[in-house]
Amino acid sequence: MPYLKNTWYVAAWDHEVSSSNLFHRILLGESILLFRDSKNTVQAIINRCVHRFAPLHMGQRVGDNVQCRYHGLEFNGRGQCVHNPHGDGAIPKAAVVRSFPVHERHSAIWIWMGDPALANPDLIPDFSFNDPEANFVGKRYLLAKANYLLETDNIMDLSHIQYLHPGSLGSDNVATATIELKQDGDTIWSNRLVHGEILPDFLYRAFGLPQGAVVDRWIDVRWNAPANMALFTGAVATGTPRGKTGEISAAHLFTPESETTTHYWFSVALPRQTGEAGAELVEFNICGVTGPFTNEDLPMLEAQQQSMGNTDFWAMKPVLLPSDAPAIRARRAIDRMIADEQSAG
Repeated sequence: MPYLKNTWYVAAWDHEVSSSNLFHRILLGESILLFRDSKNTVQAIINRCVHRFAPLHMGQRVGDNVQCRYHGLEFNGRGQCVHNPHGDGAIPKAAVVRSFPVHERHSAIWIWMGDPALANPDLIPDFSFNDPEANFVGKRYLLAKANYLLETDNIMDLSHIQYLHPGSLGSDNVATATIELKQDGDTIWSNRLVHGEILPDFLYRAFGLPQGAVVDRWIDVRWNAPANMALFTGAVATGTPRGKTGEISAAHLFTPESETTTHYWFSVALPRQTGEAGAELVEFNICGVTGPFTNEDLPMLEAQQQSMGNTDFWAMKPVLLPSDAPAIRARRAIDRMIADEQSAG
């Protein structure tokens, strides 16, 4: 399966890579080693020594370098071997491991797996609501045994919450929502408005609304390639104009581990001006959604993957419903981007 290479993928939450650990993760089928140097800057190199192919994460930090535990070769953050303890210490010209551009932004560590010359940090999508200076942010991580495009489908078409999450995130009205599909360049929006809704108890507290109130709820999802989605949701008493007060921002960030497994980072954020109550509400919200994501979404997506096996999505000739339009638009966009990248060489 081809991947889009010249784009930014999330590699980790910022807190996952500390100054004291050698952190490794498989991204797009490649084992990547992440570590912080003495300036606290994250470095990323292939997690494999060029000598006998030992995993470098089994070694240790030596200054700003990583020492292979097997024979002691040391590599810096640019992937260059800088110390050979054997013989006269001469370093073979081929003793270089691949390094990757990385950039720390919006509480995440982003990695560029394609042409390093094209790695412009300005291309990282706006997830500034994850910046802890301005917002309370709750963050979690899951590993899904499903293709990353199935995850995109799941977030871009939220009609499923009526049936998969009836006691936590859905209601009897979700499938009748008004859906708006918008596209601005390569950014795709799936905006859903549910009228006259009775919410599950969890959501009344999440939105700060009185239990049992009849509300109009909006769920706006922004997609940026390859699979980075921002979700903005809120509710007001039916008939009341929509406002920003009480709106919850959330990130859903997906990076393929392999063709059939996906890293999933998700967050919930509220402005710091909400005070101590906001901090408590963010923790309530992130804990509240982790259960449905773990116990309902993941089993369904993993069952989908097992059902599909290695067969291509389009080859299975899926029957499409009106609510599929945003997800299909995103699939078409990523297919086009990959084809364009490959044709450009």
